[in-house]
Amino acid sequence: MNYSKHISFLKTVFFYTLTAFGGPQAHIGMLQKTFVEKGKYLTHEELLDFYSFCQLLPGASSTQLLGCIGYKKGGIFLSILTLIIWILPATSIMCFIGLFLSDTTNNTAQITSLLALIKPMTLGFLFFSIWQTKKTALKNTITYYIFFICLLVSILFFKTPWVFPMMIVIAGLITNISNKRIPAPKIKPQSKKISYFPIVLFFLVFTIAGFLSEKGRQEEWKNRKVYNLFENFYRFGSIVFGGGDVLLPMMLDQYVARPTDIKTIQKNPNIIKINKEDLLVGFGIVRAIPGPVFSVGSYTGTMALKGENKKTQIIGSLMGSFSLFLPGVLLMLFFFPLFQQYREYVFVHRAMEGIHAVVVALMLGAAYYLCSEYALTTLDQLLKDVFVVLITFSLLNFTKIPSSLIVLLFLILGFFQS
Repeated sequence: MNYSKHISFLKTVFFYTLTAFGGPQAHIGMLQKTFVEKGKYLTHEELLDFYSFCQLLPGASSTQLLGCIGYKKGGIFLSILTLIIWILPATSIMCFIGLFLSDTTNNTAQITSLLALIKPMTLGFLFFSIWQTKKTALKNTITYYIFFICLLVSILFFKTPWVFPMMIVIAGLITNISNKRIPAPKIKPQSKKISYFPIVLFFLVFTIAGFLSEKGRQEEWKNRKVYNLFENFYRFGSIVFGGGDVLLPMMLDQYVARPTDIKTIQKNPNIIKINKEDLLVGFGIVRAIPGPVFSVGSYTGTMALKGENKKTQIIGSLMGSFSLFLPGVLLMLFFFPLFQQYREYVFVHRAMEGIHAVVVALMLGAAYYLCSEYALTTLDQLLKDVFVVLITFSLLNFTKIPSSLIVLLFLILGFFQS
């Protein structure tokens, strides 16, 4: 593979990585601006298709989506390079923060103040993405019906992650009922060879991780907490739908609630424990740095081995980040070629008509969820944040200013404000 021709793409990924604030809700808008409008690496319709596909898989959806773009551009190896560039900066930052906070009682108020304008800026990116997506996704009566119903469901059940893939599947079936809008072509697409290595590796690692974790617990291996961490995070990454908002309760249960249960302590007296406050601080900080929210695994792995030497904590950080991302990446690498092949079939084209309407509903539901957090804020703060949202949307929609410069602008304004 000639990687020199992909240097420009990898540079784009790198600069996107350094400015992708706000979590998955904002990432879709930034991807639209960076990879569709500016880079021309894929079409808006392909971005929607890839986004819908990633919502059907467990794991870090923003990471999988970027991996899909890399795969489409240059195959599996470019996809892996893309993911390394995307994941490495955020996980390194979170590891450093974990090491720092495990030795200090300093609070994060100054960091929070510095990044105060990032949250409303995120909403601006999200509304821009909704506005762009609506133009192509809502075309006819059935898509509007699907949109309004799914929007209501998204608002009512936003924190219930299994609802998202369920809506996607149902909408795809509904738009397949009629063949009038998208008739079947006369020529069927040809089947392509699919590699089963990623899915075999997925189940193999799952089995080995579980075995080593339990064996280490029973025999009290010296470094058994490292094996326990790998198994815990690999399990989280294999079953979590809905991103970081769903990952938090899983970690609270595993590292805060279980270590206080008498039966659990009797069975596993050396169970890994993390202070609730430490865990919540990590989830707060990860939303204030660029990159994937799942990089919180790097921080959590460090804090899980708090009290150990720095070398052991860094190993914990590596286990926390690598094992949390790995299952979602393996599932993406296996299913994405299948998706690329079968999306040429007419039933997939018809399904995508309904799925795109669901995507708009999901994004608007996410915007409602983020806006609901302003219920207890002051009027002055609310007006200031509304102004930031409007400025961000206007800059994205009416100018050609790169998204990275918009992020930099609000970081500088936040610095002077703090």
